[in-house]
Amino acid sequence: MEKFVISKKSSDVERIAEKFAIDLIVAELIQHRGISEDEEIKKYLYGSISDLYSPELMKGMTRAGEILFRKIDEKKRIRIIGDYDVDGIISSYILQTGLRRLGAICDVKIPDRITDGYGINERLVRQAHLDGIDTIVTCDNGITAFDQIKTLKELGISTVITDHHDIQYCEKEDGSREYILPPADAVIDPKQPGCTYPFKGLCGAGVAWKLICYLYDQAGIPKYEKNNFIEFVCIATISDVMDLKDENRILVKEGLKRIRKIRNIGLQELIYQNGIDIHQIDADHIGFTLGPCINASGRMDSAEIAMSLLETNSREEAKLLSAKIRELNEKRKEMTAKGFEEAVQLVESTDIKNDKVLVVQLSDCHESIIGIIAGKLKEHYNKPSFVLTKSGKLSKGSGRSIEKYQMYDELYKCREYLTRFGGH
Repeated sequence: MEKFVISKKSSDVERIAEKFAIDLIVAELIQHRGISEDEEIKKYLYGSISDLYSPELMKGMTRAGEILFRKIDEKKRIRIIGDYDVDGIISSYILQTGLRRLGAICDVKIPDRITDGYGINERLVRQAHLDGIDTIVTCDNGITAFDQIKTLKELGISTVITDHHDIQYCEKEDGSREYILPPADAVIDPKQPGCTYPFKGLCGAGVAWKLICYLYDQAGIPKYEKNNFIEFVCIATISDVMDLKDENRILVKEGLKRIRKIRNIGLQELIYQNGIDIHQIDADHIGFTLGPCINASGRMDSAEIAMSLLETNSREEAKLLSAKIRELNEKRKEMTAKGFEEAVQLVESTDIKNDKVLVVQLSDCHESIIGIIAGKLKEHYNKPSFVLTKSGKLSKGSGRSIEKYQMYDELYKCREYLTRFGGH
């Protein structure tokens, strides 16, 4: 298990505590998070929506705006391709709602976890072409979809990538890295080379929202309308376990206030179904109840259930969908508990327990929960953990890491044994 140690107080910690009228332990925790300048501390403690950065600072934003405004004016069909987790579902909802407000003809397709796997794939590409789609906007995926974006280009379909995952690279002989981007018409990812956006830690929904903010600003849509998405970004940020600093901290703080007055019927019913007092909702309710419920639809059935829940204007439909999602989550919890128990038994009964990085094969485990089990193993042993299961002729895995272990970089070293990898 992880061990937390409070180190000896420094004079700077005492200064911070006195200046900002906060407890010494709070001041020390702030300093340990690498926040030491007074302006940074002030923003950390009291940051508000006015402290968020302009979306125009994000590389690719202007180009994406030019493309999308042109496609909207020309009445071209736009398709959003998201992901089946909370971040991907909420990203898709934000983009579809925002683009339709701007007059776009658009729809959403979310890959099936089992038959499609993560992100845009060949089937979705071919289907878009058959459906007469002119432009595809990805969210929470796409930054490593080199072959798929190339095929879309060959088919004459424009592509705009919005993502927050790490950029793929190759190492040169001198040890330097050459970062590689798919040949999309526009790429929005704060981690891409040359992007001067001040904060790199947004979730996928945060990046998608920044695009909508930019489009709304350019179209002269009232400010309050773009801020109506903040509670959704808050849910995605917590559920995707992003670092709660800088913009994320502000979005979560403001989002929690707004969720208590949320107007979305689907989320209202999901909150009610789980016995949560909407006026007392906090980050734990999102991270351990609402987020897992939304995730369960994509894990155990179809992410379209959760998407329909967010979109519905019918109270009766919202009740049925939220009940279904809660039922799926209960099933998911039972399967996860069983899988985690098997994983621990495997570690404890073999030499795996002595490894610095845990790699566990659970051949009969449902692939939708291997990431959760990997996370539980990581917490239990305080070691980077991978869980693999059978997926056709291959093994599919999911990993969770500790702070000092850069999982993407370590996977890169093993790339010759992998057909595909990525993450954040």
